[in-house]
Amino acid sequence: MKILKNFPLKGKNKKSISTDLYFNQTNKQKPLVIFCHGYKGYKDWGAFDLMVSNFLKAGLALLKFNFSHNGCTPDQPIDFPDLDAFGNNNYTKELDDLESIINWICTTTKFKNEIDTNNISLIGHSRGGAIAIIKAAEDSRIKKLVTWAAVCDLNRTMFHEGAELDKWKEDGVLYILNGRTKQKMPHYIQFYDNFIKNKKRLSVKNAVKKMMIPHLIVHGDKDLSVPFVMHKTSTIGIYPVNSLLFQNLIMSLAHLNHGQKQSFR
Repeated sequence: MKILKNFPLKGKNKKSISTDLYFNQTNKQKPLVIFCHGYKGYKDWGAFDLMVSNFLKAGLALLKFNFSHNGCTPDQPIDFPDLDAFGNNNYTKELDDLESIINWICTTTKFKNEIDTNNISLIGHSRGGAIAIIKAAEDSRIKKLVTWAAVCDLNRTMFHEGAELDKWKEDGVLYILNGRTKQKMPHYIQFYDNFIKNKKRLSVKNAVKKMMIPHLIVHGDKDLSVPFVMHKTSTIGIYPVNSLLFQNLIMSLAHLNHGQKQSFR
């Protein structure tokens, strides 16, 4: 097995993208899966490392990465030491990062005998699922899509008009508690401004309407963060009856990687 771990990839937004690539060296091209983590997440969270062997056993190559502004650093990959970067993250930066990843793997010649760049699938968890949906709809290099407990509407509650949004605009920053690390994680008002500026592009519904590739939706019925019922109207309900949609409701499982937790380092 060939492993490239934590190698920095240059992105569009000044910060590097920490990347892992795994494949069995067979001198035969294999389909590539690119994995996108979610909000307050990272590529090594929970069971994300444990899933690698299953992809390789299935004859696939796997690439997973940290979004450049997720708050992690190479020295501290899971504890969010760079809160300023986290506060300056936004949806279009994550789409830029994914674009950089796809561009790199499609243009490098280092793995041309091992990876079939004409057969790329995206997998996204939680918010990473929404990012994967949008990118799959706008990039013809993506041939298949899988979403795990995906967010189906990026117009989050904190974007709604009201006292909280007014205070966010006034203060310039909104803090969200990280339940695991107990950090108060900043969201600078640029996050809201960027969403409003790019609202049409960032509509998951619009992306689903445009998508013409197979999409497997995997979701737990005990998910309280993104209830499965939301997908009835936001994603599943939009697909035409004859579309290449595959729905998989996982019983008795929750949002955090279907019950997995970050219990090791």
